Amino acid sequence: MNRILHLATAFALLFSSWATLHAADVSTKPNIVLIFADDLGWKDVGYQGSDFHETPNIDRLAKEGMIFTAGYAAAGNCAPSRASLLSGTYTPRHHVYAVGDTDRGNKAAQRLLPIPNKHGLSRETVTMAEALKQSGYTTGHFGKWHLAGKDGALPTQQGFDVSFDSFGEKEEKEGTEGNKTGPPSDPKGVFTLTRKACEFMAANREKPFFCYLAHHAIHTPLQGQKETLEKFQAKQPGSQHSNPLYAACTYDLDASVGLLLAKLRELNLEDKTLLVFTSDNGGTQQSSQEPLRGNKGCYYEGGVREPFLVRWPGVTKPGTKCDVPVINVDLFPTFLAAAGVSQKNDKLLDGENLIPLLKGENKLQRDAIYWHFPGYLDKPVIRGRELDVRTGFRSRPVSVIHKGDWKLHLFHEEWQLDGGREKLSSNNAVELYHLAEDLGERNNLVETHPAKRDELLNDLLAWCKSTNALIPEKQNPAYDVGTMAIGRPKGDGKKKKN
Repeated sequence: MNRILHLATAFALLFSSWATLHAADVSTKPNIVLIFADDLGWKDVGYQGSDFHETPNIDRLAKEGMIFTAGYAAAGNCAPSRASLLSGTYTPRHHVYAVGDTDRGNKAAQRLLPIPNKHGLSRETVTMAEALKQSGYTTGHFGKWHLAGKDGALPTQQGFDVSFDSFGEKEEKEGTEGNKTGPPSDPKGVFTLTRKACEFMAANREKPFFCYLAHHAIHTPLQGQKETLEKFQAKQPGSQHSNPLYAACTYDLDASVGLLLAKLRELNLEDKTLLVFTSDNGGTQQSSQEPLRGNKGCYYEGGVREPFLVRWPGVTKPGTKCDVPVINVDLFPTFLAAAGVSQKNDKLLDGENLIPLLKGENKLQRDAIYWHFPGYLDKPVIRGRELDVRTGFRSRPVSVIHKGDWKLHLFHEEWQLDGGREKLSSNNAVELYHLAEDLGERNNLVETHPAKRDELLNDLLAWCKSTNALIPEKQNPAYDVGTMAIGRPKGDGKKKKN
């Protein structure tokens, strides 16, 4: 207990050294609500054009606030995305790269030894909840955490005054991991979690609060209410989506969003609340994200581009869109700025304050965003790399830059082992796409645009160096070159994770 108190005091002093409160009274600070879906893909919501899924409440948010058409998660799957969101830093800073291990899949098909994964966000990390709490906010976490492994800490140890998790039947132990269904009337616990978040908002309506509502939906196992499932079973399949259970799970998640919006209205807090809705990573292989390539776990657009909405009455104009690329590490500095907190230089944040965009400007100071994944994930994605589909992977060691209309992928196996820059014309180490004309990443322009390739490659390598990104370099002694020529492996017997 003394150690915990000592750490709490130390981090309070640390935070006060880099953030100072503006003179404005706390009553002028907006409430902040962050609704974070699980595995909800960019094309899974109605406003993105799904002709089968229905999300009327999320669509209403899109009409009442600002849509970020190029909104991204900082990682292709759950734990690293959440670590980046809460810390405001990219994966090379916190070393959470995957759920569980970074060597998932057939070991004989892995050419490099992956960089080991951190299991949880370290206690030493200053989270957005700690920062907001220090600036006068009451903080509440409801739902999934997924960062309390052996290297991590619990929500109440990282800035949250209140933490509650449930799948709808009972309260789960704080920091519990895993996924399961809830009772038939409360699929994935969406209504229980929302009700608890609403109770928190009501109890703290007279002072600024930060409510982090992190749903388990729509992560597998999929679940929908009986009447919701029947609704989609009776519906004509769409040209892209046709899974009634997937649609039902999404629809019930959307219904819970509607309950929270109604509560804000009832409490007369709509005009006092900055609300963000987004997801932790792309949809699973059960849901095509076309025209985007890929799904959850990869670093093509389908794995990281997300629904990303902001409603802040008086700041965002209803029904507006912003095409500037943004990423979930931007939410930390945005929330600080909204709360009236001045960030000092000795606290490292990789994101940028989005308020200028929310007010209608069309550019940020930075010119690029980045991803870094130094390991292996199994289960091939839709329209993944041919080699990965053949050998059973959705991602291999890769770093990525998105700059302007361009996106470059650097695949470290080929870069490290097949000649690097000198052999770019033949080693397939780099893929270059012009997203403005090729959102689906179908046409690799690495050979026809060498100047742009070199520009982005140099920027990416400089970023890796500046963040001390750990890059796999050692060859895997268990690698078997024969795996590259055979069909998809049956697996390595390891327990599968998402």
